[in-house]
Amino acid sequence: MCSTDADARAAFLAELVAAGHLHPTGVPGLYGRGGVFEAVVRGFDALVDAAAVGQSDERRHYPPLFARADYVRTSHIQSFPDLLGSVHAFTGKDREHMELLRKFHEHEDWTRDLAPAAVMMVPAVCYPLYPSLAGTLPEAGRTVDMEGWVFRHEPSDDPARMMCFRQREFVRVGTGASALAHRDAWLERARALLDRVELPVTPVVANDPFFGRGGRLAKATQREQVLKWELVVPITSTEAPTAVASANYHLDYFGQTFGIAQADGSPAHTSCIGFGVERIALALFKTHGASPAAWPAPVRAALEL
Repeated sequence: MCSTDADARAAFLAELVAAGHLHPTGVPGLYGRGGVFEAVVRGFDALVDAAAVGQSDERRHYPPLFARADYVRTSHIQSFPDLLGSVHAFTGKDREHMELLRKFHEHEDWTRDLAPAAVMMVPAVCYPLYPSLAGTLPEAGRTVDMEGWVFRHEPSDDPARMMCFRQREFVRVGTGASALAHRDAWLERARALLDRVELPVTPVVANDPFFGRGGRLAKATQREQVLKWELVVPITSTEAPTAVASANYHLDYFGQTFGIAQADGSPAHTSCIGFGVERIALALFKTHGASPAAWPAPVRAALEL
């Protein structure tokens, strides 16, 4: 990023902090949220609720942790090793505790005395869902409305690139045709929702941030097959606008990985639309100003502010 982008990030973050919308914790990319920020989040979530009526079979909320045994069945560590979050805990007895305390007080690396817990941080809201769907789906497949917190180890001074944030997702599991139809319908529905709050979004073909040399091929393949779309809007850069929603078709990857079968026995295909909750709130503050009281009347009405 050029220095002007860095200056823009710093200025926007300072504005958000001064307004009480974000509260720094001393760790880049990790913030507390203020009451007005949360009111904006609740307003947009209600707007999504209204658009989602009749669009899913059920709603699920998962914690920001999921089983390590399920994580290792995925290729996440091959594709995104730089973003993963692994939970570790102390499992020793008195002798090990004394050694842990010695290292702690002498400023040695006491973290090496911790052992991997049975859980990992959730990298995307839909990850805990797929293991629960193992087996044969109903003839009509499944559509699940999900929301929750996710973690990506991506410390940054860009307020739109947080390490811990919320996603609202609508996941389709079934035939390839139904998964594609779900993705494309929700892409248009998401664009209409963001238009209602007067965000200048643009749909673009995109790719995930696959890691390393092998990741370059994965990025090219994802783009060539048009598996991922993003709705982007300027937040801290006009040249590199930020994705506030993404619509993804995973082919039969999760069906194969977790043994999810269609009614005919073939691996299920999946797709999802994901809203970046914090990014949408930030885009609203960037587009309309730090005080929602001064936002355009249609936007305040839509968000019930």
